[in-house]
Amino acid sequence: MIMVGQRKWNRRIAVVVFLFPALLGLLAFQLLPMVSSVVISFTDWDLLGKWTNLHFIGWDNYAQVFDDEKSGTSFKNVLVFLVGYMPAIAILGTLFAVMLNRGIKGIKFYRAAAFVPVITSWVAVSIVWRWLLNGQSGLLNYLLSRIGIEGPIWLQDDHWALIAIIAVTIWKDIGFVSIILLAGLQDISDDYYEAAELDGASAWSKLWRITVPMLSPTLFFVVTISLINSFQLFDQVLIMTNGGPAGATSTIVEQVYKNAFQFNKMGFAAAQSWVLFLLIFTVTMIMQRLQRRWVVYER
Repeated sequence: MIMVGQRKWNRRIAVVVFLFPALLGLLAFQLLPMVSSVVISFTDWDLLGKWTNLHFIGWDNYAQVFDDEKSGTSFKNVLVFLVGYMPAIAILGTLFAVMLNRGIKGIKFYRAAAFVPVITSWVAVSIVWRWLLNGQSGLLNYLLSRIGIEGPIWLQDDHWALIAIIAVTIWKDIGFVSIILLAGLQDISDDYYEAAELDGASAWSKLWRITVPMLSPTLFFVVTISLINSFQLFDQVLIMTNGGPAGATSTIVEQVYKNAFQFNKMGFAAAQSWVLFLLIFTVTMIMQRLQRRWVVYER
């Protein structure tokens, strides 16, 4: 006769057996590399040497992150990117969501079309936009010339390169943001609007007193995700400008990549990565605190 205690142990053994492959993968491909990167960040390992040749240098790599001119430029560029990208993606994403929420003919096609850039590879998108923004033979400058405007050399001009990166990123991400916000809009009950109409509320009043507060949890999610992704800006920069011209579009992740795999400064790159992690973690915690002030959850 099987005892109750034996049944519990059998269940625990079964859980361990089924979870072990996933836990092994988590340990091998996530936890172990993370711990290793922490150790490496305190060394001057060059990636080519053996593990037995690790030379610990203490906090020197972290001090260099804040002293290095290229690191400072990359942090500044990311902040400029955030200033241009975040308000635009939030406002335009909301406007697109409102338009996609209308019951017009062919609305399903428009929704699918808005999401196509999201599922397109950044490599393909960056190559196409690099051609469109070519200063000499690009389609955009050609169209501008037809109306008498001489376009700049977008990706080779240190004043326009980062603006071009921001615009392309907004173009690709707006479909994701608008679809998520559309789901939030459709989750708002019509009862609120019907009650507001009975009270004689204007369209503007319904927008600010019903739509915006009820949409705030979804908007908070979108803003948080977009903020985290912005700090990890990399693909479009590497392909379209390679961090140029003269570091005008250099980003933190781009610097981590170059220091690790081009300059073989693995210890310094690991330190940059952990500084980036701490920055993202701090900003996320601040966002979590601020949500109590403006995010409204339905009860």
